Amino acid sequence: MGEWAGVAIALASSSLGGTAAAITRYLVGGADPILLAILRWGIGFLCLLPCALLLGVRWPQRSDWPAVALLGICFFGVFFILYNIAVSYTTAARASLALATLPLHTMVVGAILGVERLTARKITGVGIAVLGVAAALAAGLAQSPPEAWRGELIMTGAVFCMAFYNVLSRPLMQRSSPLGFLTVGMGAGAAVLVLASIVKGSFAALGQFTTAQWIAGIYLGIGGGALAFILWVMALARATPTRVANTMTVNPIAATLLAALLIGEPITPNLLIGLVAVFAGIWIATGETKPA
Repeated sequence: MGEWAGVAIALASSSLGGTAAAITRYLVGGADPILLAILRWGIGFLCLLPCALLLGVRWPQRSDWPAVALLGICFFGVFFILYNIAVSYTTAARASLALATLPLHTMVVGAILGVERLTARKITGVGIAVLGVAAALAAGLAQSPPEAWRGELIMTGAVFCMAFYNVLSRPLMQRSSPLGFLTVGMGAGAAVLVLASIVKGSFAALGQFTTAQWIAGIYLGIGGGALAFILWVMALARATPTRVANTMTVNPIAATLLAALLIGEPITPNLLIGLVAVFAGIWIATGETKPA
């Protein structure tokens, strides 16, 4: 039941992540990638820290702090700056479709690090999903923004950051607690983002925010930041990295529906075909039965 509970929790997290992609696309015209990341993780950290202190969570061991902080900087800092840059080039739906290959990246990283073994079936599944996504994105390029391919390429590269985070975080969480691990990592990432924003002058854009943009930014931090990743690390503590990452396939569904409502992004057949290819590839790759 613990494994299935982890998958159910991850599904909720991935749905929130999909809505965050649409909100990011909505805000991207009025804020740079660093400011968007600060809204998500700065507000997220301010929500997490009081909860962690009130609950008396078990913090990472002193020897683990450098690794936890580095993972947090790479993920909450580097990954989400790249994520926001990617969304600025393409649509929320297409960016989320590229992000939906996360389970396959996680599987490959797990094999590289010796956590999971690659088999012929898994390689076949990876190939089907990646080729399906590539074909779907290429087929819809004429109806997408002019430099959409740049966004999808950036997103595909950035997904490796999250794959390493998924695989490397579990042993660190097991030596502390999911919420303690998340709070330290998110705090480290947010601190680096704030320093980068001060140097770049990103905070100036907040003075031009409308009421609707402030509401969207606050939701990005609370829903897409704190709540989504509390659920994500809870899922990683209960299920294998690949099974948790498999739930990312609901991300483009949530992103597509909300982006269609907020900014009128079209729901095209090629995106649906690409999503089917991702589902098929993941089903093939993860449906292998264990030997008795």
